[in-house]
Amino acid sequence: MEKLVLIDGNSLSFRAFYALPLLQNKAGIHTNAIYGFARLLEKIMKEESPTHFLVAFDAGKTTFRHDTYQDYKGGRQKTPPELSEQFPYIRQLLDAYQIKRYELENYEADDIIGTLSRQADEQGLQTIIITGDRDLTQLASENVTIYYTKKGVTEVDHYTPAFISEQYGGLVPDQIRDLKGLMGDTSDNIPGVKGVGEKTALKLLHQFKTVEGVYENIDHVSGKKLKEKLENSKADALMSKVLATINRESPIEVSLEDTKRPMSIDESEKINLFKTLEFRQLLNDIDAKAETSTTPQKEYKVLKELSTIEFDKLDSACLHLEVEGDNYIKNDILKLGLKTENAYYVINASEIQSNTALVKWLEHKSTRKLVYDAKKTYVAFKRLGIDIQNIEFDTMLASYLIDPSQAIEDVASVAASYEGTSVQDDVAVYGKGKSFKVPDDDRLAVHIATILDAIDIMCPRMTETLEENEQLKLLHEIELPLAMILGEMEYTGIHTDIETLKTMETEIQAKLEKLISEIHDQAGETFNINSPKQLGVILFEKLSLPVIKKTKTGYSTAVDVLEKLQDEHPIIDAILEYRTLSKLQSTYVEGLQKVIWDDQRIHTRFNQTLAQTGRLSSVDPNLQNIPIRIEEGRKIRKAFKPTHKDSVILAADYSQIELRVLAHITKDKTLQEAFIHNEDIHTTTAMKVFNVDASDVTSLMRRQAKAVNFGIVYGISDYGLSQSLGITRKAAKQFIDDYLNHFPGVKTYMEDIVQDAKQEGYVETLLKRRRYIPDITSRNFNKRGFAERTAMNSPIQGSAADIIKCAMVQLDEALKQSSFKAKMLLQVHDELIFELPKEEVEAFSAFVEEIMENALELDVPLSVESDYGDTWYDAK
Repeated sequence: MEKLVLIDGNSLSFRAFYALPLLQNKAGIHTNAIYGFARLLEKIMKEESPTHFLVAFDAGKTTFRHDTYQDYKGGRQKTPPELSEQFPYIRQLLDAYQIKRYELENYEADDIIGTLSRQADEQGLQTIIITGDRDLTQLASENVTIYYTKKGVTEVDHYTPAFISEQYGGLVPDQIRDLKGLMGDTSDNIPGVKGVGEKTALKLLHQFKTVEGVYENIDHVSGKKLKEKLENSKADALMSKVLATINRESPIEVSLEDTKRPMSIDESEKINLFKTLEFRQLLNDIDAKAETSTTPQKEYKVLKELSTIEFDKLDSACLHLEVEGDNYIKNDILKLGLKTENAYYVINASEIQSNTALVKWLEHKSTRKLVYDAKKTYVAFKRLGIDIQNIEFDTMLASYLIDPSQAIEDVASVAASYEGTSVQDDVAVYGKGKSFKVPDDDRLAVHIATILDAIDIMCPRMTETLEENEQLKLLHEIELPLAMILGEMEYTGIHTDIETLKTMETEIQAKLEKLISEIHDQAGETFNINSPKQLGVILFEKLSLPVIKKTKTGYSTAVDVLEKLQDEHPIIDAILEYRTLSKLQSTYVEGLQKVIWDDQRIHTRFNQTLAQTGRLSSVDPNLQNIPIRIEEGRKIRKAFKPTHKDSVILAADYSQIELRVLAHITKDKTLQEAFIHNEDIHTTTAMKVFNVDASDVTSLMRRQAKAVNFGIVYGISDYGLSQSLGITRKAAKQFIDDYLNHFPGVKTYMEDIVQDAKQEGYVETLLKRRRYIPDITSRNFNKRGFAERTAMNSPIQGSAADIIKCAMVQLDEALKQSSFKAKMLLQVHDELIFELPKEEVEAFSAFVEEIMENALELDVPLSVESDYGDTWYDAK
């Protein structure tokens, strides 16, 4: 059966944006509206199976209705830039789904939908209109149903003529515009009749049918006051009906035939977009096939022994260790591949250690090794007892420096950009999930040969690009040495006391049970606190708390909803505390116990090629993300202890490094003077913005100044700042404007960096780390706005990341030249964690602070604070 789905694109985008928390991918693009929209599309495809599909958008801010009433839709707040920047991606999403989209100058999405639904109705085509705007309910008919989204984008009411009649006491769909004519619509700034609400409007329409009917029978309207209101607002009422009437004869240039969906759809574009936007759940729902060729493009003759290699004459070779799965610290090492000038060699991992000529070559400091993923290579060889030296080039790191926006998943994802390579991705070779299986030796050998070939092809091309970009120094002096340092840290791990975590588990469990008892007492009955449905009934039915948001299955009990109810009842604080502790318990206190290895250590892995700013992240587990805002979260760090009783944990932390980088890059004199004279930068900012003396700066002023300071660094908008501080967007904009007026160097930098990015197409950190900003010259306002904010903050965040990387490389080199026994264990953003003997503490503290403070020379001093203790917790 043929079925047409029409979506009000603007309305649903807004619904999705406000229904979901602000989400970002690694590129910093906000994605919550796109994600909500994608979920809606998936739901429609599954439940409705439309044969015809179109999404209509508003073409601009003014329409033909403004000719009638200039203030139509006046007073609406400006669209938050966090949403505006998502509109182009929502359009891209529709293209990926091969769904027709359309907009018409001087008309609204409603008019496009109204015209197409009329045409479909006339042809007897079943039509579903999905919107968050009740205006469209006037289009309902026997063939046309309006799915009105009450909350979010998935909870809907189905407006049919019967449902409208039931809801409005006998009204027919066409009378919805009369209802709006009388009662008006504040969201669209339609005036209606002043003082007439829905109840009165319905009463009048039941009696007189239309707005015109009301005025034709004005003498029969009961009630003197009501009659006066109607007479005083006659022009407004008639005009309001016109404004609320959808134009079903719009001059659209799209036909029902154009909305027809193709019989088969290539999902590769959708998969690529989901990967870019990091929609992992949606990707998991798709049977993602390999995007690259499934068979090599050429024949590979692979030799299975190394006897023909004269290692004493081999200056360089492409090298690859194949490991089963992602975790190269513990998963089986399968094979070693080598490509010399003349041949491809692949041997079993079990043959590596016994080949003394090979081991000698690997450990020689002058022979050159070219690889993909130096850190993995270093760690895997270390597991075999081999100390590989002189990894001269890493195609993974080089790819990341050349274009950090490219998603790096495996060799295939990098090689795909280089002609002549034919590497299959890991899913194509091994399968995934339950179907994961190591292929037979011959197939695996050919796969490794394609990787070696790709490394050989990519190295010279990448070297040329890096040289043109002046980035070879960044690769050879920072990223490659850092890969070895991180590999050593991963291999070493950090000693973790399981008994401390078990004790915490018991203590938190006792607190949870006490909270459960308290919550049940306040509720007057026992119920499952973890069940949103049962909790909703308790809060909104039994305790009669005000309903903030509803879901498809009942009442929303999300954190943002509960926070709005905190002053309504003491049970709310108890529930919020219960949730926080429960999450802490399951994710960290219990979760960390599961990843302690037999050596009593946790071995996290650092991702060197994820964040576009150059920052590191960690996985399995993520030790950079332990919550420390609450005491119970901070206490988790008590489990991280030195290996030996006579040793301590020392933490060295950069103080306000991004703001110091901001002062250096912008050359703002006020900022620089504040840091040079060791002033509190947030107090200084508050003094400037609020025009008060230091003694008059309140804690609130300082908090707001701090939010603006860091907001500037991270490219915050007036909307983002208003959410952070709980103030209006107007007040937030005033804060930002006042800040820029008092820090002219920052304002000039922000203007200049945008112009530089437009001219060059990219921005750079102090160490030439590059980030391309392709949308900086986009004709699309929203894409361009996001690109401009990215251009402003990337050099600051990226330079801060560069500085701590420099410090790590310099520290590692200095440690090798010293007699210190200290070991670097972790990097957590701006903080380095060490284990060292107690007797070294005083000397090592001075040693590490001096190196970190001088890692890179700036116009303002870098400041480092270090502390130590028996645990990581005590080192803060």
